[in-house]
Amino acid sequence: MNLSPAGAIGVLLVNLGTPDAPEPAAVRRYLAEFLSDPRVVELPKLFWAPLLHGVVLPLRAKKSAAAYATVWDEEADESPLRAITRAQAEKLALRLCDDALGASPVLVDFAMRYGAPSLQDGFARFMSRGCERILVMPLYPQYAAATTATVFDAVARILAGMRHQPTLRFLPPYFDHPAYIDALAATLRAGIAALDFEPEVMLASFHGLPQRQIDAGDPYKAQCEASWRLLREAMGVSERQLRLSFQSRFGRAKWIEPYTAEVVTGLARDGVKRLVVITPGFSADCLETIEEIGVEAQDAFLQAGGEHFARIPCLNDGEEGMRLLETMTRRELAGWA
Repeated sequence: MNLSPAGAIGVLLVNLGTPDAPEPAAVRRYLAEFLSDPRVVELPKLFWAPLLHGVVLPLRAKKSAAAYATVWDEEADESPLRAITRAQAEKLALRLCDDALGASPVLVDFAMRYGAPSLQDGFARFMSRGCERILVMPLYPQYAAATTATVFDAVARILAGMRHQPTLRFLPPYFDHPAYIDALAATLRAGIAALDFEPEVMLASFHGLPQRQIDAGDPYKAQCEASWRLLREAMGVSERQLRLSFQSRFGRAKWIEPYTAEVVTGLARDGVKRLVVITPGFSADCLETIEEIGVEAQDAFLQAGGEHFARIPCLNDGEEGMRLLETMTRRELAGWA
């Protein structure tokens, strides 16, 4: 691979991860890496490891593989999350390819915290192309130790094995960034305008966390609530018109409430017939948004008496989402480029 000109800057978009195939073996490898992270599952290793490999993975891998098969891009042979994150990187590179960034060429790539392409490979690609400075952009609007902090951990381990280290910057959480709120509001308005029904209630569903992690000091729930409040203000609606919930509960422990599954069925049983759900904590559509919200939550709502349900896509690589990424990237590169 040819080296880029001296002074090149790398911008690395980072998302959670994905299996390499919608098959039990591939899903098991991915889940083993993900669920072995002590930031994700905060249980003693001596207790958790036998349970994970002896019970959780054998039971969950097959079920999750079947779910991935329903959303898999067969033509590209990859998950929506990987395809969308790649598209975000490619489009961001085009947006940064102008004179506004000065003489330093900016190279954009993407990586997954778990699975491929790995963070290790992302750093290796940048270093081989002459990048002395790297901006790492975890695409998690709200900070959580189980998401943002794991990227810091992994990068620190990578740097520990490097003799020649680059200078680093990290994108901070952007849960209250005006460009993020504007992008969410614009996407929500456009999504509703394209429907053939007017929603009675809108629901902002964020990924959940075990309550004990919040009790230990994780700011995630407070940042989700701040994003929800700012989105309500941008939309000019009340708490009753735009509700808040948390999805993807795993295990028997108490997680952040209210649970999305219970909220959607409760709304239907209370007489709400038309519901729209947006997932502001996800930067790209994935299994949790397409299948968990678009299929499971929709089925639960309709079976409980609802009549019309719509899932608003994530920001993805659409115009609003790309404008947000460009805005944040240019801000973080100030003084470098």
